[in-house]
Amino acid sequence: MAASRKSPRKTPRTWRSTVIRIFKILLLAGLAGLIALAVAVGIAMSSIPSFGELQRDPNGQMIQVRAADGSIIASLGPSYGEWLRYDEIPRTMVDAMVSVEDRRFRAHPGVDPIGLARSAYVRVQRGRWVQGGSTITQQLARNIFLTNARTFGRKAREMILALAMERKFSKDQILELYLNKVYFGGGAYGIDAASRRFFGHDAKRLSLGEAAVIAGLVKAPSRYSPTADAQAAIDRATVVLEVMQDAGTITAAQAAAVDTKAIKLAREPQQDSVRYFTDWALPQLEMLIDETERPIDVWTTIDPGMQRAATAAIVANAPAGAQGALVSLDRDGAVRAMVGGKDYVSSIYNRATQATRQPGSAFKLFVYLAALENGYTPETMVTDEPISINGWSPRNSSGRNSGEISLRTAFTYSINTVAAKIGQEVGFSTVADMARRFGITTPLNTHPSMVLGTADVRLLDMTRAYAAVAHGGIAVTPYGITKVTTENGEILYQHRSDESRVLVAPWVAAQMTDLLQTAVSAGTGRAAQIGRPVAGKTGTTSSNKDGWFMGFSSGLTTGVWMGRDDAKRVGGLQGGTAPARAFAAFMSKAVANRPIEKFETDVTLPEEQLEPDEDAYYGEPDNGTTMYVDDNGNPVYAPETAPPADPGTEGRDVEAPPTLDQQWLDNVLGRPQPQRPRRPEDARTPAPVPANRRSS
Repeated sequence: MAASRKSPRKTPRTWRSTVIRIFKILLLAGLAGLIALAVAVGIAMSSIPSFGELQRDPNGQMIQVRAADGSIIASLGPSYGEWLRYDEIPRTMVDAMVSVEDRRFRAHPGVDPIGLARSAYVRVQRGRWVQGGSTITQQLARNIFLTNARTFGRKAREMILALAMERKFSKDQILELYLNKVYFGGGAYGIDAASRRFFGHDAKRLSLGEAAVIAGLVKAPSRYSPTADAQAAIDRATVVLEVMQDAGTITAAQAAAVDTKAIKLAREPQQDSVRYFTDWALPQLEMLIDETERPIDVWTTIDPGMQRAATAAIVANAPAGAQGALVSLDRDGAVRAMVGGKDYVSSIYNRATQATRQPGSAFKLFVYLAALENGYTPETMVTDEPISINGWSPRNSSGRNSGEISLRTAFTYSINTVAAKIGQEVGFSTVADMARRFGITTPLNTHPSMVLGTADVRLLDMTRAYAAVAHGGIAVTPYGITKVTTENGEILYQHRSDESRVLVAPWVAAQMTDLLQTAVSAGTGRAAQIGRPVAGKTGTTSSNKDGWFMGFSSGLTTGVWMGRDDAKRVGGLQGGTAPARAFAAFMSKAVANRPIEKFETDVTLPEEQLEPDEDAYYGEPDNGTTMYVDDNGNPVYAPETAPPADPGTEGRDVEAPPTLDQQWLDNVLGRPQPQRPRRPEDARTPAPVPANRRSS
């Protein structure tokens, strides 16, 4: 049997050789690593801007939003205070920051091995990263050059940059950069901005307690920010004072002398309704300018006085439980006021630009524009009678039919059956095309009921459409930004209005304005009167879910919507009630300093529309003119002018709106009476004069 062989044991000399070999490898690897690190730090040093350049380079873009009068209405994005030199920074602020964020700041070379070891130990203990182990220099490098991504690659770059910065700048310079550039929450970068933001004064006057509050914010700006949670900020300051005492930068007596509950925080600026406007206007900057770093001033169209009046009008008139919105456009489309709800703080949802709701009869603007463009005139006679279109049978709000009436009368009292007939006559697709032509951007169908405003629209789009009519049929594009400038006045953007797009002929717009004026003077929009010429239209949807009033006067076009966000019924809500009253409350103040303007409604019709029949001009006036509306905007008829009952009404009393002829309209609108030539029969038999036209 062969003898078993045993492996020779390694001698101590063999073990020593292995250890020495490993040591040499590690030494060479360490040396190579140091060389690589030195090279990386050297490269990083060459790429780091100078101290002066870093002083001038802000972290992000500050935006100041100005109203039309130049006043600042909002400051958005990061804010920066005065740059403080190291010797200007209160010692308590320096001590508080160093004690909390990096107690060994003066001892390490930019990276603290002890801090890293402690962070790793806690990581093993708790199973997750709790302490980052980053020094003040590392935080500064990350804030200026890197992102907050939690990756090993980012951490390695952060360390290299920190080592490079420690060799390029002094400790005092690093602290100066850090305290002037670190983010403290609430949009504030640097201790001066934070001091002004949270305490209402500059950082040179920071007390020990206030310095403790600011130093405590760096750990979690959003969590401890006084604007988010004042109590959390105060509680955190107490911890900072304890840490400062433990670090030996303050005594126990100094810490005990600070009453953190007595620290006075600056009052948070009120978020008023102008934020609805800025939320709509500012996102447009991405399309207007390329500048994303330098501070900019955004000059807007908003009129502070009109904005306050608009807010007051909505708050005072919107029914309980309902919301309201208002948009007001100047002649060229400049947004002078925008209210998206009753309270921006409780709801930032902008009902003026985002909500889509049924406009009801306010949509008839497009029906009648299509009619006028297709040969109708305000005096064209139409028949108000029951109608059925593909199984759809619209009814008038009064439940009555009036027989033969003028187009003006039908519009003034918002007769649904006539609007349906017009839609059928000119084509429902024609009405939809007219709405799109005037700026309606939401989807529209061509169902017959569309003429009564069953398609969802936006208030801003509807206001734009009415503004185009007021502008003589020329397209109006709403805008909110007039120009954008840098802090030294360089113009980056300047708005230019385009008035080249004609939507309808001037005579169509003039006739439409004439109809709209009558609707306010004698129809459902009477509550919108303000003592000067007003043209407008009401809109009410089924079950009183939405109320609208759209109108214009003295070059200003205003749209008002009211209703519930959940589209439930609002008792008593009609376009001629709360919305019309809100319109009047706003417009009476908005146009107070503008000259009174009469509407240009005198038109020269195309030759094919001129009526050669003399009776069309000189026919006897209709006596049925004693029709008014009550305080709610509903028609009221005088008994002596009621027409005979329609056989189809089964004996019910039916009263019809009268024909609103030109002479009656001239009386209501205060126009001079034209002298018409007398006819032979006039000399024989004087025409009867209705009671309501006789002089008192």
